[in-house]
Amino acid sequence: MTEHIPDPHPTISFEFFPPKDDTGREALRATIDALQPCAPDFISVTYGAGGGTRDRTVHTASEVMDLTGLPVTAHLTCVGSTRDELVEVITDFKMRGFSGILALRGDPVGGPTSEWVSTPGGFDYAEQLVGLIADIGGLEIGVAAFPDVHPASHGNFQQDIEVLLRKEQAGATYAITQFVFDSGRFEALATTLRNRGSQLKLYPGIMPVTNYMQIVRMLELSGGHMPTATRMRFARYQNDQESLRQLGIDIAVQICEDVVALGADGLHFYTLNNSQATIDVIKNLSVGPSL
Repeated sequence: MTEHIPDPHPTISFEFFPPKDDTGREALRATIDALQPCAPDFISVTYGAGGGTRDRTVHTASEVMDLTGLPVTAHLTCVGSTRDELVEVITDFKMRGFSGILALRGDPVGGPTSEWVSTPGGFDYAEQLVGLIADIGGLEIGVAAFPDVHPASHGNFQQDIEVLLRKEQAGATYAITQFVFDSGRFEALATTLRNRGSQLKLYPGIMPVTNYMQIVRMLELSGGHMPTATRMRFARYQNDQESLRQLGIDIAVQICEDVVALGADGLHFYTLNNSQATIDVIKNLSVGPSL
């Protein structure tokens, strides 16, 4: 097994979603401006199911690239697209100068736990999309990883490991995880991959909690895990916005410190197109930029 040596300076990256209207676009520009001093290494922009936000993804990714000069990774899913349509999108992303693609199977209509419906002439697995992007070439390829196990795996952690390894074999070089609230689960994912000889860079997803019911819904939809003790701490402050926000920052800082100590190659912040909570977390880290 080749030893994996994590970067001594973990990367910082931010995820944005395409805004729906002018108000959202102005808010995103303000967020981007506020986050610039954090010196992110790259930005990712999400992509709607079935290509539902394709045009907005392209516009947002292009605008972020123009505003920041930073590498931009655009998400891409298999949902509702044929292979030929995916080739067209990948080629478009490449021509626009995007640095890479986060290749995802995508959630079925109805959510992650719904039954997958194949698209004639399309792909059923993210590894097929990874292989297609690799064949076209010229783009770095990232994939999703699930310390809490993908909902479609029905609790089979080893199955998720095999899927990740196949994605790596197809051409992926890094993986971004669902948001992490249990650093022990991230450690299990990282250790198992390394023991299998994987060289995938691992970027744990960080979600600073500022709204209790919002995170409860997101965990339910994604199949994510939050330790009971942590959930109870958030529940205690669900009607005290400022105390809950501070708790969310404190917990996110601790998770960041834990996963970096465990060898994470970077920290990927789910910003929800808002800057302040992410800035407050980064300010309190012992690693990363000095703010």
